[in-house]
Amino acid sequence: MTTFASVRVVTTDVDRLTAFYEHLTGLTASRPAPVFAQIATTAGTLAISSSDLTTKLYGEDVVRPAANHSAFLEFQVPDVDAEFDRLQDLEFIQNPTTMPWGNRSALLRDPDGNLVNLFTPPN
Repeated sequence: MTTFASVRVVTTDVDRLTAFYEHLTGLTASRPAPVFAQIATTAGTLAISSSDLTTKLYGEDVVRPAANHSAFLEFQVPDVDAEFDRLQDLEFIQNPTTMPWGNRSALLRDPDGNLVNLFTPPN
């Protein structure tokens, strides 16, 4: 059986991106190495690694940090409006909005430009 384990974001600044996601989630990342961090949630893990390390391990042009234009990192929250109010120091690109499928959603970008969706499903 295959088990989904994590999503990894490759960055040029592990410390900056880790601090962003710690602030966003309210969770503390584990840092098994200076070039790697992971934030474990009840649903899965967000891993963050250095582009320098990744390039050395996987080869040139395998990944490009800050180049995502097709994927969302999504975090389910109990109340997206409350999270929006709590995170006003971050730059949102969409204020809380009720989506056609019923989720209440707010969108922002992380420091590398990756799209982040905070959402609350309908009751």
